[in-house]
Amino acid sequence: MALVILRCVFAMLAITLGFQLLQTDALAGDRAWLPWMGFIGVLLVAGGVLIADMFVRQKQLATITAFYFGLIIGLFLTYVLQIALTPILPTKPEWLADWLLLAMATVVCYTCVSVLLQTKDDFRFIIPYVEFVKEIKGLKPYVLDTSVVIDGRIADVVETRVIDNQLIMPQFVIAELQAIADSSDRLRRSRGRRGLDILNRLRSDEKVDLQVYDRELPEFAGQPVDQKLVLLAKHLDGKVVTNDYNLNKVAKLHDVGVINLNDLSNALKPLFLPGESLKVRIIKMGEEAGQGVGYLEDGTMVVIEGGRDHVNQTIVADVTSVLQTSAGRMVFGKFENETSGGNNQP
Repeated sequence: MALVILRCVFAMLAITLGFQLLQTDALAGDRAWLPWMGFIGVLLVAGGVLIADMFVRQKQLATITAFYFGLIIGLFLTYVLQIALTPILPTKPEWLADWLLLAMATVVCYTCVSVLLQTKDDFRFIIPYVEFVKEIKGLKPYVLDTSVVIDGRIADVVETRVIDNQLIMPQFVIAELQAIADSSDRLRRSRGRRGLDILNRLRSDEKVDLQVYDRELPEFAGQPVDQKLVLLAKHLDGKVVTNDYNLNKVAKLHDVGVINLNDLSNALKPLFLPGESLKVRIIKMGEEAGQGVGYLEDGTMVVIEGGRDHVNQTIVADVTSVLQTSAGRMVFGKFENETSGGNNQP
């Protein structure tokens, strides 16, 4: 509502300014058409500003800050240059001096804004107070690893709107995905293409704040991709999202927060207690004598004592123990009896 009121006030001020131009007597005679041109021009400019504001919904605070500071610095430098160059600048005719000053201001302001836009991530080190904390999308950005993008579950998790933080996709990870997608190995090529598809899926979601980080930090030189991820997360004061067990350990050594999707998946799986019964289909023989192995719908491996003779059958077993690791959850059970009906058939 406040934004609507602001836009209405802006439109009313623009119309008022246009009417003031219509009522001016400074341009009379042969130039009486100029006030009308000014009136129409003011309305067109105001309408363009409102339309651009409404269509550009996701505005980057870092970009806006760099633009504002670039203009301020540019105008200040223009003023200094005007004083310094006064002895050599032409003063007559007046219109030439005005145009030279306008051209100089345009060039200086453009240069300042361009430099700040290209170095906005480092600008906070020069003036720390211009970096504002972004409360809407969470305090810490999440840096995505190659493995978690290829895995694909990150897109499903994000679409549940549980994660509200900004997602950072480093350019070197995209390059690694591209290299995997161009691999001569069919399996690697399929995995790489799936990772690129997941990125496009995240980017097309308007409610997901996904940013591609294309800067190369000095400490990246000569470092492998995993080390770059840890250094980038530390630089951004963020967390690494991964499925890689080794990367998990490396990040913890550097005191960088880690979100392991395998741990998250395990935490959401149903909890089985010793003595409970579960129904599972035995699909293969186990490593030990008499063991049968099956899988639940969520992918949890179930090892059943006495299930070796019931491969391709659905049985009911009693849970004896549950083993929880970062690689997954394993349920151990003991065969009780077969279920009746067609499910028992191979």
